[in-house]
Amino acid sequence: MKKLLVTGASGFLGWHICQIAKQEWEVYGTYFSHEINIPGIKMLKANLTDFQELKSIFSDVSPAAVIHTAAQSQPNFCQNHPQQSYAINVTTSSNIAGLCADYSIPCAFTSTDLVFDGLNAPYQETDPVCPVNIYGEQKVMAEAGMLERYPNTAICRMPLMFGMATPTAQSFIQPFIQTLQAGKELNLFIDEFRTPVSGKTAAQGLLLALEKVHGCIHLGGKERISRYDFGQLLVEVFQIPNAKIQGCRQQDIKMAAPRPADVSLDSSKAFALGYQPLSLRKELQELINSQ
Repeated sequence: MKKLLVTGASGFLGWHICQIAKQEWEVYGTYFSHEINIPGIKMLKANLTDFQELKSIFSDVSPAAVIHTAAQSQPNFCQNHPQQSYAINVTTSSNIAGLCADYSIPCAFTSTDLVFDGLNAPYQETDPVCPVNIYGEQKVMAEAGMLERYPNTAICRMPLMFGMATPTAQSFIQPFIQTLQAGKELNLFIDEFRTPVSGKTAAQGLLLALEKVHGCIHLGGKERISRYDFGQLLVEVFQIPNAKIQGCRQQDIKMAAPRPADVSLDSSKAFALGYQPLSLRKELQELINSQ
């Protein structure tokens, strides 16, 4: 079996990639602060911002392909700690692209829908980027830096992702469910729109892109939905009794990082390649069935 290196394997998306990829690859996963044992995966503790350490991983593992998900992905954290997040989000990403170029191997990178300003959705791959927060800016810099070092990189712009909690990470739905089941009121935006997918679907999309894409690809879902409406659907599918969801606007909540209003992705290019997200209802029902 060919070797696949997955950076950030302890993260929500990285864990899902490992689950699916191990059926066809010998998978090596890196983690930094969250030690994790994933059956069937060779895990490596690594500080990817240390270039010598990164280089030695490539020479020791000799991967046939790389999926780079390791990132500081909380927009509020990036807004407050721009230098710390720049090291992993931008510098490391460019270094990984450079090493993949040296080895002439496929490389897929997880960017974000937050490279857009939210004013002209749905967004295609060719639309100009215009991030409104530092996290989005860093992903834009990473995209450009990686393509400059290695034009064959698959730059995968990821939407909002959800799914069951992994051993070391959770998605945004876990706090939602906990709040609702505790009988507390959950405030959700009526004016923020995304095209969400499950972690499993996102992982399948990345493996497809690794094989078929050079340059940018959008891996969003097929439905544009507000946080509020997503919450209502969650309550319905998970059958949470007496759930209290209150609609609010972005301006009502003070956050360190500004948020774009609508970064829905047009992912028809990926759909044409065989990327097949289910409906959100089906995705959520599958989560219940897999518990």
